[in-house]
Amino acid sequence: MARSIIHRADADLKHAWLARFQALPPSARRALRLALLDLRRDAQYRAEHQWRRHKGPMACYWRAVGVYAGHIARALR
Repeated sequence: MARSIIHRADADLKHAWLARFQALPPSARRALRLALLDLRRDAQYRAEHQWRRHKGPMACYWRAVGVYAGHIARALR
């Protein structure tokens, strides 16, 4: 039961944010999407750099930042 509540909340949030993104003018969506893709690229670089320096927690943090930025950028398409 708890799992279905979580999935429902996730779906509700997804629809709410998609509606907000779609309400933005196309030029604003494009600029935001490009900024998020830049953030994603930078976060991936930082994650790899931290991993090579044996800084696992920071690598995990930057990896998560990159993933979230990528997901939001995809929602803006």
